[in-house]
Amino acid sequence: MKHGKKYTEAAKQVDRSVAYEPADAIALAKKTATAKFDETIEVHIRTGCDGRHAEQQIRGAVVLPNGTGKTVRVLVFAKGDKVNEAEAAGADYVGGDELIPRIQNEGWLDFDVVVATPDMMGVVGRLGKILGPKGLMPNPKAGTVTMDVTKAVNDIKAGKIEYRLDKSNIVHVPIGKASFTEEKLQENFNALMDAIVKARPSALKGQYLRSITLASTMGPGVKVSTAKFG
Repeated sequence: MKHGKKYTEAAKQVDRSVAYEPADAIALAKKTATAKFDETIEVHIRTGCDGRHAEQQIRGAVVLPNGTGKTVRVLVFAKGDKVNEAEAAGADYVGGDELIPRIQNEGWLDFDVVVATPDMMGVVGRLGKILGPKGLMPNPKAGTVTMDVTKAVNDIKAGKIEYRLDKSNIVHVPIGKASFTEEKLQENFNALMDAIVKARPSALKGQYLRSITLASTMGPGVKVSTAKFG
């Protein structure tokens, strides 16, 4: 893959043979984010889990203390009183059965997170083939299937993010923007890593965290030392 001049210059500042302390890695990821837009800083965690086994799956959610810097659009599937509750909490879209054809037939996907009350999961289940592959399916573990829609919407708007293993057993999570201070990125990184360490599956034998890499949207990867996280 051929990289542009900016990327090549930025990559020279990163020593590929070194696993940096988290604070140094964050500083480098910020420094090497040289695009004209406010790049997202992401963490990529390679695990020793085998996601094909249910007992080695990792999935959950964590509220980043400083948010992600991104405006998150929330869709809530609800009925009765819960419709008003979701609207009052600041959900961007609220509805029920009438939303199914919009999503199924018109390809409407102008939302980032889907929340559903348990009594609506039969309806939402019909969208599994569309929402599932995009990681948008509500899930009790992530707190997106709940009767407490106020808390769910508030948490998401405050910077709650989901983490889960992809097919390569890697977790990819944004921890903020390049414009954030190093302190804010560090606090978000710590909150994420605490959650990931706690999520270690008890069935897993051997090394849990194989590697941690920090990178901005267009910047080079910066390796982070895993020593602190066991």
